[in-house]
Amino acid sequence: MADPKLVAELEEKAKMIRRNIVEMIGDTRRGHLGGSLSIADIVAVLYYHTMRLRPGDPSWEDRDRFLLSKGHAALAQYAALIDLGYIPKEELYKLKDLGSMTQGHPDMRKTPGIEAGTGSLGQGLSVAVGMALGLRLAGKDSKVYVIVGDGELNEGQIWEAAMAAAHYEVDNLVAFLDYNGLQATGCCAETMRTEPLPEKWAAFGWHVINIDGHDIGQILDALDEAAAVREKPVMIVAKTVKGKGVSFAENVAGFHHGEMTTEQYKQALAELA
Repeated sequence: MADPKLVAELEEKAKMIRRNIVEMIGDTRRGHLGGSLSIADIVAVLYYHTMRLRPGDPSWEDRDRFLLSKGHAALAQYAALIDLGYIPKEELYKLKDLGSMTQGHPDMRKTPGIEAGTGSLGQGLSVAVGMALGLRLAGKDSKVYVIVGDGELNEGQIWEAAMAAAHYEVDNLVAFLDYNGLQATGCCAETMRTEPLPEKWAAFGWHVINIDGHDIGQILDALDEAAAVREKPVMIVAKTVKGKGVSFAENVAGFHHGEMTTEQYKQALAELA
């Protein structure tokens, strides 16, 4: 059972991440609002509790690694990196500007704290498997954490990576599935049926944990369980709401990548105050 004080602190961090996401997009830009908001609680727990990091030394070789296979949700990661000091505060207002550190998809060449360029969907899990194997070969005890989108599961490379991770018993790899049911053009189930997802990941040889992806206590407990797993990769199937925390964006596919009016922008900030 997670400590209530810790849960409350991480809930505040998740709210801060959501506010930063909204501010990055503002009322003048288009951005990936929905899928960034849906992972804010997971990102908060990883960055402010679980992962071993040194914000002043992004290349510290013993750090844990974090990858967004669904790279379009980089705003959630940027929000944490800005707060932790990896990225200057002013980058919050430069989303997608030419030469900025906060591009529409993460770029390890431009942004401290980014481990790989992702966003060509389906590839990030493979990168995470390779990183985890490399750390094992190097004798490191670092972990690799990766978030995969449920729409992304349409990509065959995801399942190749799933097989490889299980075959090589990559137990220093923990994946989260952002299971919000929506992708760019509508319901995931209408584009490509991939159910039943927990059972499929188990059949591929992963240790599967099912949680509410907005319940900080459940996220903490799942990561504790994952830390004890041996000889298997871990998939945490996190049931989420696309656009979580901003009422007009919740469960609305149009906010996968959209823009807010000035009124909506003000409403979103008020709801996240």
